[in-house]
Amino acid sequence: MAHRVASGAPLGLGGILRLALVQTSLGAIVVLVTATMNRVMVVELALPAVLPGALVGLHYAVQMLRPRLGHGSDVGGRRTPWIIGGMAVLACGGLTVAGAIALLPAHRPGGILLALAGFVLVGLGVSAAGTALLALLARRVAPARRAAAATIVWLMMFAGFALTATLAGHWLQPFSASRLLAVTTATVTAALLLTVLAVWGVEGPAVATADEGAARPAFRAALAQVWADRRARHFTMFIFLSMLAYSAQELLLEPFAGRVFHLPPGASAQLTGLQHGGAFAGMLLVALLGGRGGGAALRGWTIGGCAASAAALLALAAVGCLGLHSLLRPTVAALGIANGAFTVAAIGAMMQLAGAAGEAATGMRIGLWGGAQAIAFALGGLLGTGASDAARLLAAAPATAYALVFASAAALFLMAAELAVRVFEARPHAPRPALASAKGPRHAPG
Repeated sequence: MAHRVASGAPLGLGGILRLALVQTSLGAIVVLVTATMNRVMVVELALPAVLPGALVGLHYAVQMLRPRLGHGSDVGGRRTPWIIGGMAVLACGGLTVAGAIALLPAHRPGGILLALAGFVLVGLGVSAAGTALLALLARRVAPARRAAAATIVWLMMFAGFALTATLAGHWLQPFSASRLLAVTTATVTAALLLTVLAVWGVEGPAVATADEGAARPAFRAALAQVWADRRARHFTMFIFLSMLAYSAQELLLEPFAGRVFHLPPGASAQLTGLQHGGAFAGMLLVALLGGRGGGAALRGWTIGGCAASAAALLALAAVGCLGLHSLLRPTVAALGIANGAFTVAAIGAMMQLAGAAGEAATGMRIGLWGGAQAIAFALGGLLGTGASDAARLLAAAPATAYALVFASAAALFLMAAELAVRVFEARPHAPRPALASAKGPRHAPG
């Protein structure tokens, strides 16, 4: 006997805000581990920067398991246990990394091994909770509200980033390993409690069904079934290319401002703040206007946002080559607005496409697309900074070197836009019959 969640009325603003608190909690733990503890390893412990860099890359690599975890939530029929369980694993990961930092000064090999285990747990927790959360939103949010829901969820994650970074910065002075453990314990406890309160009762009761169990394919069969859908396949490639371009250009802005325009660190940091402010404005723009027109509006914002991001990158390359200092800030602001618009529109489109596929495939699709994003983020920073180093060897002027990299990122955005056109023009495929039953040892998930 299988179970499914009884269909209820679409979530209103209150329900969306409640689920967005899960993303706030997730962001709180992630920023503490990937930013604050990263800095502690490099500055306070004087460890090579490559160590925390590799650990952050490891947590992205683990997220390639998102399709498998999403399929698990599909088979179980409920998302709430995966959200709460994922947050619990993430909380354990945060505590493990804090313990590793306390151990590193006395026993470096043991501390590194403990940190490796902690970042694996962080990657697993983010994958399980984040994938199940988006799958739940895809099923419970009306199509007209998906752009607004995507904006709310992502802005609440940034709120978790900002709030935790601010409070942790205050309570960690003066720094000590015991203070870090105390702050981490308080953060993960609050995040876990907030998650439980946020999701409690939102999903609805499970009802038993006699026939759904036979319709659940094993993992490999389910993955092959989703990959056979041309829309899902093209959207996976769209996510990968667009997020590769986004992550590649993100790490280059401040070095570009310093090398080409000779801005001091404070001024270049303000430029990054301007870009993030533009992204915030772009997200709000889509939230306010994206719901008008339903799927057609999301299509326009997704494709247009990618095209606008490409245009802004090409403009930034031209500004650098021509030395147009007065146009630097407006161009960076435009790039931020375009990035924010395409990002939140793509998330809304992702929920739309996953929700249209049926309950049995929602988690798998969200997981596949989340895995593509994680791989892109893991590669983007490395490829972007590596390409800028290589371009400086080939080009005498720093402006020319950065222009080549910005132009390459713009080309990726245009390729992503072309793929998005294919996704939205293609007709949705009807779900295929199950390829294999999940029952019995012969059909165990791959």
